[in-house]
Amino acid sequence: MSGGRVVVIGGGLAGISAALDCAAAGADVTLLEARGRLGGAAYSFTRGELVADNGQHVFLRCCTAYRELLAQLGATELVTLQPRLDVPVLAPGGRVGWLRRSQRGRLQHPPLHLAVSLLRYRHLRLHERLAVGLVMQQLGRIDPDDPRNDERSFGDWLRRRGQGDRMIDAIWELISRPTINLRADETSLAQAAYVFQQGLLVDAAAGDIGWAVAPLSEIHDRAGRRALEAAGVEVRLRSAARMISPEHGSLARLWVQGSDGFNAWADAVVLAVPPARAAELLPSRAGLGTEFAQRLGSSPIVNLHVLYDRRVLEHPFAAGVGTPVQWVFDRTDSSGLSSGQYLAVSLSAADAELHETAEVLRARYLPALAELLPAARGAAVREFFVTREHAATFRAAPGSRAARPATRTQLPALMLAGSWTDTGWPATMEGAVRSGRAAAHEAMAAIRGRDAGVPQLQLAGREAA
Repeated sequence: MSGGRVVVIGGGLAGISAALDCAAAGADVTLLEARGRLGGAAYSFTRGELVADNGQHVFLRCCTAYRELLAQLGATELVTLQPRLDVPVLAPGGRVGWLRRSQRGRLQHPPLHLAVSLLRYRHLRLHERLAVGLVMQQLGRIDPDDPRNDERSFGDWLRRRGQGDRMIDAIWELISRPTINLRADETSLAQAAYVFQQGLLVDAAAGDIGWAVAPLSEIHDRAGRRALEAAGVEVRLRSAARMISPEHGSLARLWVQGSDGFNAWADAVVLAVPPARAAELLPSRAGLGTEFAQRLGSSPIVNLHVLYDRRVLEHPFAAGVGTPVQWVFDRTDSSGLSSGQYLAVSLSAADAELHETAEVLRARYLPALAELLPAARGAAVREFFVTREHAATFRAAPGSRAARPATRTQLPALMLAGSWTDTGWPATMEGAVRSGRAAAHEAMAAIRGRDAGVPQLQLAGREAA
């Protein structure tokens, strides 16, 4: 190959995307992954005969980069996508409301595509439904790139427009909490506006929901490895990067050392690991320091896995209001369960639940599920277990945009990737893929610029990480 040597550090969605794009551009690519699998924060594991995902990951029709990656991996048949947005919203007592995209004439165009659904939404009073519609229009006019909006709290902005706790719980956090992984009061207004605009207010079909119908590792690990191998990428699992340092006398190349004995010069490096790990590996000449990781912080997700002896949920997924249950998904088919039903309950912004025992969570959430799902009241629970993602996402709090680093660093050969970089998107699979593609583009541009004789910054000696 004539596109230079690229080392990608990290085998999550950002790293996979960067490696595939660099290889397609003609680079000789090596991907280093510290774990024994690919997929980063979206993976599966086995528990007895059950195959479980670490947490429930969904995407929207507007997640075009992630959907393109699925096609690259040959994994489009392993996911499904709603023909139109259709979300059952359950409340205690078995009451069901719906958030649906209209398909009727002029009502197909945003924001009118949600008008009929909001007017019929059973979990709010009529005057509240009308007020939500008006505020939704105002949110569509918020500029997500205005730093002043990033400094404001989404919850405060809503309350100043008459949106009380009931309305925030029944509509606003129903959407923002699982996508941003924070409560509304803790969320940047700019980030919330971006989510609602991209998912609901720009294109009527953008918010249609997709999810995996196979274990996540079948998609991101196994299909990912096959696609990388076919692209000519060398994948080194259980190879954690130990050091990145510039070439003596120049910043044009970087020396990379791995824990498995890997040592090589690279014309470009894509660092696609979580922010705390990136801060440990970044050479001082990259110009970022370590403060950005502390400023970004982290927010946890807790997942509850419940195996019933019979079917208790008739929908593929549902949201909850007036209950501690946020979202619940039917994972029976993908898990290999032969009888009964396997439900996964996803709890975002789960700072309190993160440190609670499985016994405490079971005592709280099984009765809550029974309140939402009448069929669960007579069902036996075969198994209940908990998975915890301590640092699932960065905290998109007011002021966080300024802490999200750009793709390029002050080292011309070093690029950053990850959903925590400044993609504009929240910490989602889509944001991760977009960051990887942006990093690949910049890496190849740096290599081509060097080959064309563009002057590079000089360094007196090798700068250790």
